[in-house]
Amino acid sequence: MSEENFKSLRKTIRDVPDFPKKGIIFKDITTLLNDAEKFNEALSVLCERYKDKQIDAVVGIESRGFTVGAALAYKLGVGFILIRKKGKLPGNVKSMEYELE
Repeated sequence: MSEENFKSLRKTIRDVPDFPKKGIIFKDITTLLNDAEKFNEALSVLCERYKDKQIDAVVGIESRGFTVGAALAYKLGVGFILIRKKGKLPGNVKSMEYELE
């Protein structure tokens, strides 16, 4: 991907300063998702990067991960695994504990 293409995609993502609290810049990808051409371009870049990596499944964490991860899994022709907070998915689930950075 050229630097120009990367900058074009990056401009599609909106920065929301001081959200959810002062000092944090929230990266709002809804602006990317609303632009079909740019969203497809972003998925194509990701697909190209991972198509030869022998991936069995894409894992998506919560809302943004679901949106992008499911679309990428579809393009790669692999399964998709959802990761959510404990108690948010029905049925048999696996769990893991971790610490935030």
